Amino acid sequence: MGQVQLLGKLVIKAVLEVKTGLHIGASSDYAPIGAVDSVFVRDPMSRQPIIPGSSIKGKMRTLLAKARDGKRILPQPSEDEEVILRLFGSSGKDNKNIRLSRLQFVDSFVAKYSVKRFESIDTDTYLGEVKFENTIERATSTANPRQIERVPRGMKFDFELVYNIEDEAELAEDMKVLVDGFCLLQLDYLGGHGSRGYGRVGFSDFYVERIDAKTGEALVDDALIDQLEKASL
Repeated sequence: MGQVQLLGKLVIKAVLEVKTGLHIGASSDYAPIGAVDSVFVRDPMSRQPIIPGSSIKGKMRTLLAKARDGKRILPQPSEDEEVILRLFGSSGKDNKNIRLSRLQFVDSFVAKYSVKRFESIDTDTYLGEVKFENTIERATSTANPRQIERVPRGMKFDFELVYNIEDEAELAEDMKVLVDGFCLLQLDYLGGHGSRGYGRVGFSDFYVERIDAKTGEALVDDALIDQLEKASL
């Protein structure tokens, strides 16, 4: 695939609020006696929870593909609709149909004011809560208790997304699909155990800057902010 001219970038920022306990799992290869069975992913430097950009990107892409494809069985990502391919990219199959993503999802870190608020609360773990659950074996009624670490309801993250402007004629359609993605994500869930109420999130306080690739000039895009704010639920 040939190089595409970069006309500019849209930097989209928002507040991501956890509405119900969120669990995005991390490795638990070593678990001392008494430790939580399933921990959430943390920033190795601050030990605070993070929401990986890959988690948001993957979930939003899947929801959009399901909503727009209309089939019971989704195709491979490399066979997605054109607008999905150009927004989210494709690694291709056998090095064919490789597409670079126009969207770059940044890892979301806990907002400083939210850290301060939750550090003043007596939580089960550092900025986390532990939920105890049981699975019951029907035949024997044997209980299998487990502990799941969750990001607590009300915690807020700094969300950031960058969009590469490559074709002005496709910009409006791309943004319409992105807004749909935000709406669908807020009606679904992030992370695991969503069918049991985990992982509901909301987006608010959108802010968008358009940066010119040649001059570096940054201008606030009020029209797109209004469009994105309509996606807030």
